Amino acid sequence: MDTLSPRVPPSDSEGADVREEPHGQLRTLNQSFVTASLVAVGALLLAENAESWREAALLAVGTAAALASVSQWAAYRAPRTALLCLAVTAAVWLLAVLLGDSAAASYGLGVATTVVYHQLPHRRRQLVAGTVAFAASVVVARAVFLGGDLAHLLGRYLVAATGIAVAAVVLTGLNQLVSRLTAQVEEARERDAELAVVRERVRFASDLHDIQGHTLHVVKLKAALAQKLVHSDAGRAEEELREIHALVGDTLTRTKELAYAQRRLNLSAELENAKNLFTAAEIDVTVEREGEVDSGVGELLGQVLRETTTNILRHAQAGQVRITLSGSGIEIVNDGVRADSPPELRGLSTLRDRVAGDGGVLTVEQEDGRFLTAAEFPRSEAAATRKDDR
Repeated sequence: MDTLSPRVPPSDSEGADVREEPHGQLRTLNQSFVTASLVAVGALLLAENAESWREAALLAVGTAAALASVSQWAAYRAPRTALLCLAVTAAVWLLAVLLGDSAAASYGLGVATTVVYHQLPHRRRQLVAGTVAFAASVVVARAVFLGGDLAHLLGRYLVAATGIAVAAVVLTGLNQLVSRLTAQVEEARERDAELAVVRERVRFASDLHDIQGHTLHVVKLKAALAQKLVHSDAGRAEEELREIHALVGDTLTRTKELAYAQRRLNLSAELENAKNLFTAAEIDVTVEREGEVDSGVGELLGQVLRETTTNILRHAQAGQVRITLSGSGIEIVNDGVRADSPPELRGLSTLRDRVAGDGGVLTVEQEDGRFLTAAEFPRSEAAATRKDDR
């Protein structure tokens, strides 16, 4: 995207900071809820089961490792970190059973196992079987090396540890479910945006057909007629050729205007079209009118609005768009600008030259996750007189 002066895009009417893209907010809310739930359950288990500072430290380490695994999972990182967290929680389970006789350590092991389960879909059976076998072998080892009734120990751990692990699995699984649903909504939204762009291209193709289809048909008929008359009526044939030449020249001019977005546009129609496109893409759009648009600049403002609408749908993940119309200008602000290198917007570059040729200024800026496109023309004397008369 182009960058001109360091002007900061205007804030909205309430002066709020840049809002996150809606689906990003949903992901953040989901992550915050799951983290808070995991911390609350972990703290409750620690308070209820820790009988010494050593057991408290072990349970705290297991909970911290579980939270780390969920955090890296939400960040879409490689499963290596999750496997490391799983190893830590397994060690905590081993030490807690052998040294502290605490079934609550299964909490961290359950969370970390669930994260790895979703990250390694091709190893799920081995993971579940290995985790169950490991947990049971630790209990058997306690009975063998430290003494105790094996049946009693297995029964106690089977009830307590399994119940705690199931709670961990449910909490972590809910996080995965909401994340998957959010991803599906985002994909659907992107498809809607692409569909809106395709519709715009179809409309362009229709305009091109309207311009050239009829003309080419008429040219074909007149050329055939001129061919027949060239020997029998040379004057009539010459007249037909002049008409063909004029018709082709007019068509070339109209095609060039369409290719460079110079065809006469109706600003009101373009505004309604932009609102419909954004609504179809689930983008909130707000239109503010600060004055009556001067008829002398309405066509160029419509072109700026059309090009900007296409760019937002194709290149941004916008959640909100604000369109402000004044007597001699237009301003479009959208959020959802990607952090990577912005695309090259050739259409706006072409429009900048046209706007400048008519005495206006086209401003294109990106800052703080927002993108601003604004066109401003000097007010005509007639428009200024109308405003002063008010």
